[in-house]
Amino acid sequence: MTTPRLFGIETEYGIAREGMPEIDPVVESMELVRSYLTGPFEQSWDYTGEDPHVDQRGFRVSSLQQDREEDQFAELDSHRPFTFHEMKSDLVLTNGARFYNDHTHPEYSTPECRSLVDLVAHDRAGERIVFRAAQKRNQDLESCHVKLYKNNTDFHGHSYGCHDNYLVSRGIPFEHLSNGLMPFLVTRQIFSGAGKVGIEAQERDSAGGVFQISQRADFMETQCSVDTMHDRPILNTRDEPHADRKKYRRLHLILGDANMCEYATALKVGTTRVVLEMIERGICPSIDLDDPVAAIKTVSQNPTLTVDLPCKSRKAITAVDIQRRYVEAATKALFGTDAETDWILNEWSDVLDQLTRDRSILVGRVDWITKQWLLETFMEAENLEWTDPWLASLDLEYHNVDPEAGLFLSLETAGNSRRVCDDAQIEEAIRSGPSDTRGGIRGLCVSRFPDRIQSVQWERIFFKGGIINPKTLEMGDLFDPDQVWAVREALEQASNPASVCE
Repeated sequence: MTTPRLFGIETEYGIAREGMPEIDPVVESMELVRSYLTGPFEQSWDYTGEDPHVDQRGFRVSSLQQDREEDQFAELDSHRPFTFHEMKSDLVLTNGARFYNDHTHPEYSTPECRSLVDLVAHDRAGERIVFRAAQKRNQDLESCHVKLYKNNTDFHGHSYGCHDNYLVSRGIPFEHLSNGLMPFLVTRQIFSGAGKVGIEAQERDSAGGVFQISQRADFMETQCSVDTMHDRPILNTRDEPHADRKKYRRLHLILGDANMCEYATALKVGTTRVVLEMIERGICPSIDLDDPVAAIKTVSQNPTLTVDLPCKSRKAITAVDIQRRYVEAATKALFGTDAETDWILNEWSDVLDQLTRDRSILVGRVDWITKQWLLETFMEAENLEWTDPWLASLDLEYHNVDPEAGLFLSLETAGNSRRVCDDAQIEEAIRSGPSDTRGGIRGLCVSRFPDRIQSVQWERIFFKGGIINPKTLEMGDLFDPDQVWAVREALEQASNPASVCE
């Protein structure tokens, strides 16, 4: 594969206050993020250069549907005694991550990672960081403590995202990305879905009586779009590479669920990375689903996985068989490439086999199966039906990031989950970024030179050095591990980061 491996996850967390059905999520999210600070807030994230209107298909849209919502937000926020940047409260952490208020949700973006173990460790580090921020916040609250959920719905028609991101070659035509990814993404949920009680539509409460595979599938409305908050697409086309634009794209996927199972996170990102490599090599299977938007909902609402999905030029095919077509082609071409790729291919094939044989083996590995097992166990003990509203509250508590309250974390503590990393690796990920990516460089600069940093973007760091001659550490093409190590060593030995920029 010619394109460097690089990926990351952005997670928006659900936020609530105990005993308070109505809260101001903007203020709550802002206060939560700032609770993680050890000193006063200082604006450091630089938004210049970001343009969500540019589309990977080769054009720039004049407006987005979400622009109107942003204008409404601005009008509603006009009474608040905060500037835009104060409300965002963007923090760049010593592990290279970004932690901020995404208007109504605290959001944690991992640093860029090269390995699945690093990615899972940093995703789990995000859970602990937001929880520790909540603990500090709750020390200042006399009652109605903050609760946080790593999920994707409030069960009242509002969805928030978990976005997986990948570095992709600019040389791959977007049509090839779309054709190769669409059938895979529609069916990826069979091992990466988080599970949900009920069916929702935007701005509508959940209709109970159904258990489905994915939390986000209900909210997918079109195949491809640059929008993210309205007409949500299976394949987002926003063109913000956060890298050298001449060489790279950033594939920004907004359809995925937030996973509690480490195994599901690793398999979700790992299989997607493998499919991108297949697209680059031109070896993806050809599957033309008749209606991908309808198919993603059909798959989610049929956990038996036996429903056929209509295609345009071939007979209908099940979600499991679509995934099998991908893993078989990938195994034939890529097995033996490296240990991580072999792990992905072996586990991908195994999970597909278990989905059609003995799903109980996947408890603690696949979220929707784990949640379904928990709920069915509870229903049997309490003699409940799927229409009982009690189940929605249990669904929510599955995602609680408080180790003493979260249903999944209780299972994990009892040893009933498949781990990809250990607690020591997670704690290290809280402190430091990956040693072989620019995310680690970013974190090192924050750790060593916090007073020298003027502002930060994903692909560069601006150091204080005067208006005439500011110093910039460019990282738009810093992806080779040897080059990363060279920059790291230089920064570790430097007394002034400006010397590394020269």
